[in-house]
Amino acid sequence: MRAPCSYDYAIIRVVPRVEREEFLNVGVIVSCPALDYLAARIELDEQRLLRFAPGVDIELVRENLASIPAICAGSGPIGRLTLRERFHWLVAPRSTMIQTSSVHTGRSDDPSRLLEQLLQKMVRTGGN
Repeated sequence: MRAPCSYDYAIIRVVPRVEREEFLNVGVIVSCPALDYLAARIELDEQRLLRFAPGVDIELVRENLASIPAICAGSGPIGRLTLRERFHWLVAPRSTMIQTSSVHTGRSDDPSRLLEQLLQKMVRTGGN
């Protein structure tokens, strides 16, 4: 068992109408520099999003969300940055349809398990 390390995480949100500031949680980004870990998981419930925001461009949302795990994995120009720089770039405040929550911190010995727990609690409907 590893010793617990500091981690940061942010919730990924779809904000269909930015001016209303209403959002749907759709994923999580976790960064644990001590373990060289940066990962994101997206779980977009398209039917729920369409009920929440009829007429939203699902294809555009899918495309933008897909870029987040790809950047974490090192794809594209942003993927050439260090893990920490990528995390900070991904969680930088934006006024677009895809946003993240504030960054939260904690300690964990297993960031992959933590990512799954955060998805369950913060993204999946009915998750506790």
